[in-house]
Amino acid sequence: MKNLNLFYHTEFLLTWQSEKVPDVKIGGSSIMKSSNIGGQAVMEGVMMRNADKYAVAVRKSDGEIVVKTEEYKGIVQNKKLRSLPIIRGVFSFIDSMVLGMSTLTYSASLFMDEEEEEEEKDEKKESVMMGLTIAFSVVMAVAVFMILPYFLSQLFQKFTDSTTLITLLEGAVRLVIFFGYILLISRMKDIQRVFMYHGAEHKCINCIEHGMELNVENVLKSSRLHKRCGTSFLFIVMIVSIIFFLFIRIESPIWRVVFRLLLIPVIAGVSFEFIRLAGKSENKLVVLLSKPGMMLQKLTTREPDASMAEVAIASVEAVYDWKAYLKENFGWQEQV
Repeated sequence: MKNLNLFYHTEFLLTWQSEKVPDVKIGGSSIMKSSNIGGQAVMEGVMMRNADKYAVAVRKSDGEIVVKTEEYKGIVQNKKLRSLPIIRGVFSFIDSMVLGMSTLTYSASLFMDEEEEEEEKDEKKESVMMGLTIAFSVVMAVAVFMILPYFLSQLFQKFTDSTTLITLLEGAVRLVIFFGYILLISRMKDIQRVFMYHGAEHKCINCIEHGMELNVENVLKSSRLHKRCGTSFLFIVMIVSIIFFLFIRIESPIWRVVFRLLLIPVIAGVSFEFIRLAGKSENKLVVLLSKPGMMLQKLTTREPDASMAEVAIASVEAVYDWKAYLKENFGWQEQV
């Protein structure tokens, strides 16, 4: 379960920036106004973050909703550095890894028995294990989605000498592995519930960003797809990597691999900037390029039930004054 978090905790990566995102039209009619909050699904719950404050809401086995609220300022606190294009995307991705793993581990701990809980109380040990798990997740992701496709694409050298064609085939193999990975994990029962909470998290954000009162009824009728979702980010990473790797013209196979590894932070940063642009642009090309990522979200999100919506709402309300937001941006008036 923990190793799968690399996929879905990038979910809130793109909504961490403190600067406001301009309003955008959704579906050509209703207006969406960015709330600057983001989140991710955890085990039987949802984490939401607003600026330096985050909350994790989890529904325990007895039905109780437990809400934990804390601060997280990020690995780099220099605002100028965090505002630099491309570089900010790298920092945000690292932050998402750290906070994502931490909140996922916390949610899992609520379902441990007493003996396991005692073992987990050693903070030093927990910190080391978290670091090792993050490192392992990154290494596995790089190996499966970056290195493996390269070596598989080299098998096509028997049929063509074109470096460009082989690189394009490498990209195709990478996409096939990515889609296969999504389809594989989407069949797992635990992950299906995570995807339902993922949908609840999206629905909460869409609900308030479209000017609706945050309640279960409005949340459930909101869209479970969101333009700044981490699923879209990962798809764009795959596409951007193809473009970058086309320019690697080195004979040595070892150096080709090395350059691919060195370009990963740059690819992540560029992909981050594209998703930010997609969130505020109605350019036809940008909208077209965004559609595959939105379609993929139909696999990585599921329709939540009312109890899941309640958990997501509890997480939002712990860190965000949605009533003030609706009053300021939509002229909403609370019914007495």
